[in-house]
Amino acid sequence: MPERKSLVGAPCWIDLSSSDLSRAVPFYTGLFGWSCDTNEDPQYGGYAIFSKDGEPVAGIMKQDEENPYGDVWTVYLESTDAAATAEAATPAGGQVIMPAMQVGDQGSMAILTDPAGAVIGVWQPGQHRGFGRWGEPGTPAWFETLSRDYRAALPFYETVFGWTLNPMGDDDEFRYSQARIGGENIAGLMDASGFLPAEVPSFWRWYVAVPDADAAVSTVLELGGSVAGPAEDSPYGRVATVADPLGAQFQIVAMRDE
Repeated sequence: MPERKSLVGAPCWIDLSSSDLSRAVPFYTGLFGWSCDTNEDPQYGGYAIFSKDGEPVAGIMKQDEENPYGDVWTVYLESTDAAATAEAATPAGGQVIMPAMQVGDQGSMAILTDPAGAVIGVWQPGQHRGFGRWGEPGTPAWFETLSRDYRAALPFYETVFGWTLNPMGDDDEFRYSQARIGGENIAGLMDASGFLPAEVPSFWRWYVAVPDADAAVSTVLELGGSVAGPAEDSPYGRVATVADPLGAQFQIVAMRDE
């Protein structure tokens, strides 16, 4: 599997806030062949790590009862200084939901929203470097934010995370930019103001690679999940939008061979 490069400003970790770990954990281990190990140290509050072939791919934790977002995945962008990144968010039009905090010897984190309201995590690696592999079955493959305020979000990510943005389309039919860091395409930003339902805020989503999207959709249903968007072909592979049994959505993609 391709090894993930450490790139400041790029996605480096994802985790799930779940209302029922006893249902969520077997769903993901059954769907992707992940293993799940819980850190028994009380300072980590039962946080568990999903691994694929010995490499960390994602985290899962019990949802805080006061969490207003429900069962949801959070994407984290890498930082050399989580506190400085959080401090830069407000002047750039974002908000700080959770100020930078140390997570034992694992690293430091903060939770922000961008100017469009999309929640984005910040991770400053310590012992925990983030997901180790990407772009192969059972590992993260892509990240993007669907934005209700595309024009405000663009400069936020340029300023706070050092993105260089490459527009791929800029009309009412398709308005999308790819973010580049160090010559690598690392994420996307889509103008979703024209198609998101009124009750759905801006959000980040992530894609996990699978060998066969249609087979994965069938397995999602067998394991008690649901399908929000059936598998369909795209320029980058066959993609579907699915959710676990508690409603946390994510994308699956059978990537095209280069």
